[in-house]
Amino acid sequence: MAQPDTKKIFFENLSGAGKAIAVLTSGGDAQGMNAAVRAVVRMGLYVGAKVYFIHEGYQGMVDGGDNIEEASWESVSSMLQIGGTVIGSARCKEFRSHEGRLKAAHNLVQRGITNLCVIGGDGSLTGANLFREEWSGLLSELVEQGSIEADSVQKYSALHIVGMVGSIDNDFCGTDMTIGTDSALHRIIEVVDAIMTTAQSHQRTFVLEVMGRHCGYLALVSALACGADWVLIPEMPPEDGWEDKMCEKLSATRSRGTRLNIIIVAEGAIDRHGKPITSSFVKENRAGMKRLNIIIIAEGSIDQNNKPITTDYVKDLVVKNLGFDTRVTILGHVQRGGTPSAFDRILASRMGVEAVLALLETTANTPACVVSLSGNQSVRLPLMECVQMTQAVQKAMDEKRFEDAVKLRGRSFENNLRTYKLLAHRKPETELPVSNFNVAVLNVGAPAAGMNAAVRSAVRVGISQGHKMFAVSDGFEGFSKGQIKEIKWADVGGWTGQGGSLLGTKRTLPAKHLEKIAAQMRENNINALLVVGGFEALLSLLELQAARGTFDEFCVPMIMVPATVSNNVPGSDLSIGADTALNAITTTCDRIKQSASGTKRRVFIIETMGGYCGYLASVGGLASGADAAYIYEEPFDIKDLQANVEHLTEKMKTSIQRGLVLRNENSNDNYTTDFIYQLYSEEGRGVFDCRKNVLGHMQQGGAPSPFDRNFGTKISAKAMQWVTNKLLETFRHGRVFANTQDSCCLLGMRRRALVFQPVVDLKDDTDFIHRIPKEQWWLKLRPLMKILAKYKTSYDVSDSGQLEHVVGSRPKDLDAAAAM
Repeated sequence: MAQPDTKKIFFENLSGAGKAIAVLTSGGDAQGMNAAVRAVVRMGLYVGAKVYFIHEGYQGMVDGGDNIEEASWESVSSMLQIGGTVIGSARCKEFRSHEGRLKAAHNLVQRGITNLCVIGGDGSLTGANLFREEWSGLLSELVEQGSIEADSVQKYSALHIVGMVGSIDNDFCGTDMTIGTDSALHRIIEVVDAIMTTAQSHQRTFVLEVMGRHCGYLALVSALACGADWVLIPEMPPEDGWEDKMCEKLSATRSRGTRLNIIIVAEGAIDRHGKPITSSFVKENRAGMKRLNIIIIAEGSIDQNNKPITTDYVKDLVVKNLGFDTRVTILGHVQRGGTPSAFDRILASRMGVEAVLALLETTANTPACVVSLSGNQSVRLPLMECVQMTQAVQKAMDEKRFEDAVKLRGRSFENNLRTYKLLAHRKPETELPVSNFNVAVLNVGAPAAGMNAAVRSAVRVGISQGHKMFAVSDGFEGFSKGQIKEIKWADVGGWTGQGGSLLGTKRTLPAKHLEKIAAQMRENNINALLVVGGFEALLSLLELQAARGTFDEFCVPMIMVPATVSNNVPGSDLSIGADTALNAITTTCDRIKQSASGTKRRVFIIETMGGYCGYLASVGGLASGADAAYIYEEPFDIKDLQANVEHLTEKMKTSIQRGLVLRNENSNDNYTTDFIYQLYSEEGRGVFDCRKNVLGHMQQGGAPSPFDRNFGTKISAKAMQWVTNKLLETFRHGRVFANTQDSCCLLGMRRRALVFQPVVDLKDDTDFIHRIPKEQWWLKLRPLMKILAKYKTSYDVSDSGQLEHVVGSRPKDLDAAAAM
């Protein structure tokens, strides 16, 4: 599909000739660092620069020698799917000294390196900025010592620094997500899902300790993703008397028939008086609970008086007060390990390419910057502004200004905390507002992982706002048959981690059943609709809105939350379920490529789902290191196929052993998966052989990823808040009457913000025949995949990050980073 004309810089103009770029990883390792290194190396080589690895972080820079190695295209092959950092990372005390930095400067100048890409945390990036500030003075000293020639001072006069944050803690201000955070959440949720099965069997309480000594992001988001009963984080220590409140909450949960409880705790948690909260303390205070609770504690949790809250304290507390069988699980470095998620691979690849572009555009007066993520867009922020704000968070915590600490963490963190409190802590009936409104929730279209999290969120937020919530089974078909019943708070317990649609979902559109659906809405006095679904959900709302002139029952607030693995809903950059599907594709491609390890050269042809939308093929190709991805939106012919075969043949003659080609299922009626497989097999004869795989519905199944759980939870909560506001606005003379265009909306993520859009306004943006948006943001990522696969192609820089300021980069929309 043709995109609007944008300013483009072509390969010939993206010149890095004469530039030398070095990349290093420093501090703790994080999954996705290798993807970032790979992107820096290949983009650097693509623009004609020399690129160097610096092994073992700053220690390698100080030691020099073989630690600084020129990189080649092949040297980063098969690196994308590996966790940790292949080029190594080490703490370096010597670099903190002036003498150490002098040695590092000498080693860089010897190789003509004046551009550094640093992947690490705030300490690593602060060290890089100090190095940059001292650079000219260091060169002068080296001239005085006779270590370098005098003309080197002018020739290498400025050191340019661009940073990327690699940290599983997501503790760096200025970016919604750091490289490694999503993968760490995957490890945590995998453990929680496994624990929940054994906990339910034995009616146990589990206390989980997760990393994040100074930042509670992992604990908070994992608590949202698994529906934990209690979470303790360093930014917001519990109020005095929290022990009794927690035990009351756990006991109440058990009394409603729940068989488990989970508590998530930060490693260094303390109460408001600085007293450690250990797992042993929780265990001893647990008499009286019923089956299973989950409590999550971030490793650095404290109370309001800077007292540590530990897993032992929490465990002892639960056992003593409630007598529950309680176990402690400390995840430790498991959270750092394993294969990076699809999200981290894509994030790191985008950031790595953006970092090279930033280095190409730097001047002597350009401040050191860090490449960040805001919503769904890359931005460049002054490095030291971000570092200073990050340090301000810790200062606020040290001074017990905990509310300030939460605000300084950013609106994404604030929103996570607010949403968790809203969903996890049920208010007594006497404290709930009385609205007398009935709201129905239903799923429409194909099932997508994360739908159940969205429904749970809608139900609980609705109840907390005083509404009576109704669940409709089997979409509009079930609605027409009267498959509707009230759904309570406890009914959606444990739904967050369930895949598919527990309500049941069908593609049936309402047009054929309007009269019956209207009758059901009248009979059950339904005052608003919340629809979770894909393209069929959009069509359904358009049909219901068009029917308002005939049926007054449809003159109520109606809102849609996008949920489909295809990610083909107009009005939203992302849909619930797409991330889970991407992870399924990426994991499968990793295994398929590994199956050829040690064999002769082989190319795999993989067919993905998506209808006419090429999102899964394109972004899955970027995440799995594909050589090509064929999609409907970018027409191709036999010449393109032949060129791709020739390109792969050339690569296979080097050290490359495996190739990967993805094809969207409806990319072309004639160039089928079988056709492409046969073409590659014939044309590659004697160089490589071929295999084909059709991934099918495995992309639609499985437990939802942490991203989809949280995206579904938060976007649905925001949708319910909109419903409440619209109900109050449109309630007149004892009834709800809403017939304006803005009373029938889709809530979608657009670049940096969550936006409510009337569905009628989306009609002009939609290709209804092929069920896709006319403009799709991810098409701008396709050149990245081609560049990283060694194709020469044009690259659109109209959307490249521009240098902003930390505060200025935050969207006005409170929930702009809802997906994170």
